[in-house]
Amino acid sequence: MKITSTFDLSADFVLFEGDTLKLLPSIPSGFVKLVVTSPPYNLGKPYETRMDLDAYLLEQTKVIEECIRVTSDDGSVCWQVGNYVKNGEIVPLDIILYPIFASRGLKLRNRIVWHFGHGLHTSKRFSGRYEVILWFTKTDDYLFNLDPVRVPQKYPGKKHFKGPRKGELSGNPLGKNPSDVWVIPNVKANHIEKTVHPCQFPIELIERLVLSLTNENDWVLDPFMGVGSAAIAALMHHRKAIGAEIMPEYVAIAKDRIHQAETGRLKMRPMDRPVYEPDGSSTYVPPRVISLDQPIQGILLENDGQYHVEEGE
Repeated sequence: MKITSTFDLSADFVLFEGDTLKLLPSIPSGFVKLVVTSPPYNLGKPYETRMDLDAYLLEQTKVIEECIRVTSDDGSVCWQVGNYVKNGEIVPLDIILYPIFASRGLKLRNRIVWHFGHGLHTSKRFSGRYEVILWFTKTDDYLFNLDPVRVPQKYPGKKHFKGPRKGELSGNPLGKNPSDVWVIPNVKANHIEKTVHPCQFPIELIERLVLSLTNENDWVLDPFMGVGSAAIAALMHHRKAIGAEIMPEYVAIAKDRIHQAETGRLKMRPMDRPVYEPDGSSTYVPPRVISLDQPIQGILLENDGQYHVEEGE
């Protein structure tokens, strides 16, 4: 796999260390199929300088405009955000960022709610347990692959009991639409993917977007790459990746994780693992080991036979 530190058409992964606004102008217009990122929330984390909200939005606007420019006409931009907190008051970043995208002609296709079960506890408001992904497209003619991201039907063998389709399966045998509420644990404490990054993407969150919004050999861009989870999700499904990260420590971790994936040693939480239930009712699914040299099944439902429909049924 060819990894470069500056934009290169022949690369498999462009890993840029530095300000994302120094990388983005080097990417051709309309080149990227998917932009997916979680920008700094202006909370004063080690990788950001806390600033006035207006100044923060100005900086975000510069990056957003460049991301829109490099996205193909049938491509998507996914902006994953939470809340900006000031003096105990929360400001939902998706609400204040939406007008920036809309005023530049992008169309919101989904406001995906990412629900997770763990986080900080609060004493003067309800504890936050979700963030959102704003999925925008540039045009009405956009790529969307539903089949690779279908999830199991609640009643996979249910059939029509009357009418012209009596006896036929009432649901899609490949599974159902995962909806716009995704229950995926965040990367905290003993999560198999945990690194030192305080706000790390779970790979499976991005994997769902990569499979549904790109095809093989398409380019995926994360302008705030962190420790490389979006790049891993892209590369493991035979896409190409571009990432920019300003923190040298996170760049080093991203390089190490990619190397682990190349050598078949990187572990991730599998998509078909149920969310843990304290009463012991969860079915254990072992960690998934990523190897970039081995073929990856391009759909989320690993056990295809579970949804096989016998001829004549």
